[in-house]
Amino acid sequence: MGNVLSPKVQENENSYDPSGKLKRLNVECRNCAPTSPLECITRCRVYQLKNELRHLWGAMENPNYMKELFNVLKNGTRLCILQAIVNNRCSVNQLQQELNKTERHYGQGALSEYLRPLISVGLATIVRDEYRATTFGARLTHNLGTFSKFTATLPAHSECYEETILCALLSGPKTFQDIEVIIDPKIVSRTLKRLRSTRLIRTPRERDYIFFFRTKRNADKETLAANERKIYDAVACEGISAGSLAKETGLSSRVTYKHLRRLRGKKLVFIRKTPKTYRLTCKGQKLASALQKIQQTVEDTWNSSQPVMQDNKIILEAGGLTNGRFHY
Repeated sequence: MGNVLSPKVQENENSYDPSGKLKRLNVECRNCAPTSPLECITRCRVYQLKNELRHLWGAMENPNYMKELFNVLKNGTRLCILQAIVNNRCSVNQLQQELNKTERHYGQGALSEYLRPLISVGLATIVRDEYRATTFGARLTHNLGTFSKFTATLPAHSECYEETILCALLSGPKTFQDIEVIIDPKIVSRTLKRLRSTRLIRTPRERDYIFFFRTKRNADKETLAANERKIYDAVACEGISAGSLAKETGLSSRVTYKHLRRLRGKKLVFIRKTPKTYRLTCKGQKLASALQKIQQTVEDTWNSSQPVMQDNKIILEAGGLTNGRFHY
């Protein structure tokens, strides 16, 4: 027989869905036999989970929630705390001992400053002077993947412009003008410079952005000199710069440009300006994927919690709220 007053059991990956977990607990709740109403409120996991969801929804309604969440997570000490309280409740003293193992030594006052942001974004909660991860906090910790390895590469407290650009580049390279649409144009240059300095993004090695392409005109109908033919044959379908043509043909830049002008005059090649693009490095790809997974976890939690919050809305409309607290 199930009992929602039982101590919290070890949770697996499938336990982190709030809606599914609440359904399972509700089934157990029907067979639960608390000795008193106070025990039901203080120890009931259904009550605890619904409280977590209400607090989490209040936090997520903030339009800056993702920015605040990323800033909370971009801290090694907070991630260590989160790992420590995922499956265990810990007092401040116990957390100090856990952090001492990683050479992080903090007083109780300083440690409280690290805990407060975890609670504000719904990753942790405090029960009778003991801290534990919420269901959402446990799920997010499980999905962090390689994110913890990159916290030092991102600004600790920021508007998360770097994160925004990295996630946008997951869909493919972007030009400077594309990025100006994504974030404030005034800070695009500085943000891109920081991302390049940490080797999270790169630009093509090719420094020339004027490319030569073949036209549809049949070159066999034209009389071409040997070097003109050599250059024409080297022009790739996807385009090529004059510098690359010179290297590939072994001709000097001056000779290459001279014959390119002749080929353009014969309407065999044309030029097209290709704007400079920014793309992710392998390191940037891993970080961007981790950021996207965090965003997806937030979105999934929001969506899966909607039925629960809808039920609470019905309770509200029925007058089940007194002095800001629900009755069960």
